[in-house]
Amino acid sequence: MRSSSTSHRRRATAAAAAGAVAALLAVAVQSGPASADANQSTASAAAGITANAARGAHPGALPAKLSPAKRAELLREANADKAATAKTLGLGSSEKLVVRDVLQDKDGTTHTRYERTYAGLPVLGGDLIVDTAKSGAEKSVTKASKARLKGVDTTADVKASTAEAQALTLAKADGSKKTEADKAPRKVVWLGQGAKKGQPTLAYETVVGGLQEDGTPNALHVITDATTGKKLHEWQAIETGTGNTQYSGTVTLGTSQSGSTYTLNDTGRGGHKTYNLNRGTSGTGTLYSGSDDVWGNGAATNTETAAADAHYGAALTWDYYKNVQGRTGIRGDGVGAYSRVHYGNAYVNAFWDDSCFCMTYGDGTSNTHPLTSIDVAAHEMTHGVTSNTAGLNYSGESGGLNEATSDIFAAAVEFYAGNSSDLGDYLVGEKININGDGTPLRYMDKPSKDGASKDSWYSGIGSVDVHYSSGPANHFFYLLSEGSGTKTVNGVTYNSPTSDGLPVTGIGRDKAALIWFKALTTKFTSTTNYAGARTGALAAAGELYGTTSAEYKAVQDAFAAINVGARSGGGGNPGGKTFTNDTDVTVPDYPGAAVTSSVTVSGVTGNAPTNLSVGVDIVHTWSGDLQVDLIGPSGKAYRLHSSVYDPTPNIQATYTVNASTETANGVWKLKVQDLGAQDTGYINSFKLTFP
Repeated sequence: MRSSSTSHRRRATAAAAAGAVAALLAVAVQSGPASADANQSTASAAAGITANAARGAHPGALPAKLSPAKRAELLREANADKAATAKTLGLGSSEKLVVRDVLQDKDGTTHTRYERTYAGLPVLGGDLIVDTAKSGAEKSVTKASKARLKGVDTTADVKASTAEAQALTLAKADGSKKTEADKAPRKVVWLGQGAKKGQPTLAYETVVGGLQEDGTPNALHVITDATTGKKLHEWQAIETGTGNTQYSGTVTLGTSQSGSTYTLNDTGRGGHKTYNLNRGTSGTGTLYSGSDDVWGNGAATNTETAAADAHYGAALTWDYYKNVQGRTGIRGDGVGAYSRVHYGNAYVNAFWDDSCFCMTYGDGTSNTHPLTSIDVAAHEMTHGVTSNTAGLNYSGESGGLNEATSDIFAAAVEFYAGNSSDLGDYLVGEKININGDGTPLRYMDKPSKDGASKDSWYSGIGSVDVHYSSGPANHFFYLLSEGSGTKTVNGVTYNSPTSDGLPVTGIGRDKAALIWFKALTTKFTSTTNYAGARTGALAAAGELYGTTSAEYKAVQDAFAAINVGARSGGGGNPGGKTFTNDTDVTVPDYPGAAVTSSVTVSGVTGNAPTNLSVGVDIVHTWSGDLQVDLIGPSGKAYRLHSSVYDPTPNIQATYTVNASTETANGVWKLKVQDLGAQDTGYINSFKLTFP
């Protein structure tokens, strides 16, 4: 992402690239050996395997994609064989196996996860995994505990009511008002923390529910020694803290507790941690910790507030990729990245860095607007996903696609979150107020609204800063999701144009995101450009929905609407004709004369339509200088663009003109005149599309 402020612009250099950083704004670059990730196979990506894990591995070692029916079959087989498996493992006569889960590799190796019981009692900490070859031969066994289960006295000296009273007292300290356990104490064999010398211990497990003081659900598990009455261990099954964020309101955070200390360590999401750099610019910083599980107060002056926002955004992004796209963690390996907040002083940026595998957030102008909103967090984490899949080079057209991918999934995560304080939208960075006027950084429905991004592809777009050349791909995603024209979503009104003036019917955001993710992870390479993105997205849509589906045709039409490829019916539109002049025509500076670019239309019956599409691509350093007209065969002028104050460069737009009084066949002209001094440019292309 980037700001429109010129103070944050600088060209990517080889030295910057070495830092492997992808930033929210255009202040750094992401790089690295992208060619390695380009080798990821379709099969491995579909199974959630990263390129690094797939490289050099035997194809048979990659996980098989199990259907629900196949998985159920494997579970039935494991249950039928569990007694024989227990005997093979040398388990005692009092031990039995309980099948919990099963996975399988492509070569037929099966990984079966078991729980254990001892004399009919659950063994907590006694789970194990057995790997067997396709032949049925045992390959390896992994146990949670090496302790042998033997000679355990299953007669308790302590009453169950004593264990329950202990658990209720502990739960009361957390705010629970429950007077009895949700789950009555049950006898178990404990192999976990607190067991004497790690040996099996007869114990009670008691679960107390209710609510904690802050309203968070309570699910406190307490393990009590059934011989001495001593507490062996306790844990919250709902391991969450409360974050009072600046942008998302009061939210639940994944945290950890050790004794009386809480930390921003989300063990349920790969161990994602959030650190305080305290205005530093290097190192990891200090892990956020405290004596309570409440973080921040909603104000930027409280250093925990930005941490709560960043931690929350990372959790949402993790959940989105895991639950929606089937990818567990940025690399797909279940390992969480980490976040660093309070980077530098008044640092107006956020970035992803491959070298630390982390997200870093500045505090914005005057240190009052940290760049830690949901979409910013998702944007930066997605740079990591892109780095570990397609590895899109962070320059040229591939760089624009890289940036757009982060914007696309930032929007997807924001909608997925369903947070009432930050509703999903197709605006980028609208919460962080980086420009000081409350405007978003970017607009996906009409990217040029930010004053620099491009709505559609053109031949020179690869030379534009990647944060602006991302515009056409962002525009494509919006059109594929919602369609063209005016639409209101979550209270925001959009009006998305098309480069050919023809409509696009959206297929819904979920399908659009699924297609883009499949294309990113299985079709794109480090050098994919816009044309390649179209090819990849169509291939993904064809595999998902079929090449004759509405979804496939919508991808064609949405790309055509950003001037990439043909419509689903061929040409500019099913049954339509497009006439183009790509010859450059210099526009002289004021007070020079008007110039024209012409196309000759033939083979069209009757008059021009009421919705004639006029595609205009003018390169000029001050678009407000220009007056642009369409001149019909009759000589009548149709005003397309008036000379008004507008310092933004270039005019790349499609206009719809009611030219029904004109005979279609004949010479049509685009007339351009510069009415302001000091700036110059040229007509790059001019085209007419007849539906």
